[in-house]
Amino acid sequence: MKNILVTGGTGFIGSHTCVKLIENDYKVIIMDNLSNSKAETVDKIEQITGKRPLFYKADMLDTSAVEKIFQENDIFAVIHFAGLKAVGESVQKPLEYYSNNLTGTLNILSSMKKHGCEKIVFSSSATVYGIDNKAPYTEDMSTSATNPYGYTKVMIEQILHDLTIADADFSVVALRYFNPIGAHKSGLIGEDPNGIPNNLVPYIAQVACGKLDHLRVFGNDYDTPDGTGVRDYIHVSDLASGHIAALKYSECNKGFRPINLGTGKGSSVLEVVKAYEKACGKEIPVEITPRRAGDIATSFADTKLAEEILHWKAEADIDEMCADSWNFTLKNL
Repeated sequence: MKNILVTGGTGFIGSHTCVKLIENDYKVIIMDNLSNSKAETVDKIEQITGKRPLFYKADMLDTSAVEKIFQENDIFAVIHFAGLKAVGESVQKPLEYYSNNLTGTLNILSSMKKHGCEKIVFSSSATVYGIDNKAPYTEDMSTSATNPYGYTKVMIEQILHDLTIADADFSVVALRYFNPIGAHKSGLIGEDPNGIPNNLVPYIAQVACGKLDHLRVFGNDYDTPDGTGVRDYIHVSDLASGHIAALKYSECNKGFRPINLGTGKGSSVLEVVKAYEKACGKEIPVEITPRRAGDIATSFADTKLAEEILHWKAEADIDEMCADSWNFTLKNL
């Protein structure tokens, strides 16, 4: 069995990817500092799959901790999720974001090189398309960002690209994903952020279960069908399957390859609210507030490349995503 190191493996996307990895007969090694996740997630992954991942509570800024993992395990490939990810917070704490996301990634890459591990699937983001490109986004578009978090993704992609130029044996797949929502069908794992959620659907979930009074919608005067922002929402389990496809691609292909993972179509904020109301059987109170700086009207993926070279396509629709999110919420109140 091939050992796959999953950094940030107890997080939302990481945990679902660990489940898919185990189901595809990989041995999973998780590294996570638990800054935005819970240790019990390892138990839940074991409950779902019947196999327990090897878990290291470690921070990627701790070079000795990273090195220890590579010394103790023959790592075949890395799937790299770990990083700070709140857009608003990144504007307030740019030095913390650049230090954590860039330095941590460099630490992991240094240990990879030292130990002859030459395959990495990187958790990138649609935020690298900036505000000047128009949807649908294609992988050959120029990259930029509107905030420090986004720029860490742009910079890490550049680092990874440069690494493949310098070392022709390296295989890098940078998965630019759009808006992951939903939860595992079991309801055991899902999006469970510490503190007030930064993302739309877990915020709606907290309104639906009574933890929050209402949902604030930032702007209803965009050039979209109902005036609210349109995004490409993708089921987290579909996204996890995309990582398995990317890992298999990396086994046969070298160099740097960015690939979009999305559904290829957008849903507005109010459409997501309506789908969630259908799932939970309750009205979600909404307050329209001013636009947020840096937000764009419409963002969705061109998914042709993923279909062509990964042989992957998202399957779940917005109703299924919201139903699975609500199932997770009910089972974790």
